[in-house]
Amino acid sequence: MSKTLFFDFDGTIADSEQGIVNGIKYMINKVGVSELTDAQYRDWIGPSLAYSINKYFPELDERGVRHAIHMYQEYYNAQGIYELKVYSGVPETLAQLQAAGYQLAVASSKPEHMIERIAAHFELGDLFSGLYGASKDERTRVTKTDVLAYALQEMHADKPESLMIGDRFTDIEGGRNNAIKTLGVTYGFGDLAELRKAGASEIINTPAELSGAAKRILA
Repeated sequence: MSKTLFFDFDGTIADSEQGIVNGIKYMINKVGVSELTDAQYRDWIGPSLAYSINKYFPELDERGVRHAIHMYQEYYNAQGIYELKVYSGVPETLAQLQAAGYQLAVASSKPEHMIERIAAHFELGDLFSGLYGASKDERTRVTKTDVLAYALQEMHADKPESLMIGDRFTDIEGGRNNAIKTLGVTYGFGDLAELRKAGASEIINTPAELSGAAKRILA
């Protein structure tokens, strides 16, 4: 069975800060909650929307959280979804990994239909055997643990031969909770301390290091 690499999207495949932050600001304006600092906006990139809304706006009840998610999606689906830049060197590295025999898949906290639209728009689809994300309602399948469990099942992946790659603690926790190895990347939105604390199997600083790290971890 092929070795399978599961990639987070935001902060691992692409710098999606602009679209996400614009979506959060739109949501804040519509919902009427307090504005955040630049660092706080960046902290939203990676975890699920519901997690971050509950973290920063605990005054919202379940109905308020659902409304906030809807407002974010209103902006993001219309405009924010394409306000991103694929990291330099990532497509080439993915193509090299694919040519080396790895199965590649996306496991993202973004809703799955958004991942599919982005992959088509940026012509990334041919690099991946599977594109997996949160459920459309962002309620029934939300956490990275749940998304990765779903992706592992859909890919029929062998856990000892699988690796979760991402830039935030949620990616590492998702891999650990599914009993697969993990690779943290610091070129995204997390940092070395966060990834170490989460327990990443290994941590790298640039996309160019992806191939070597995957080979070492899944040796």
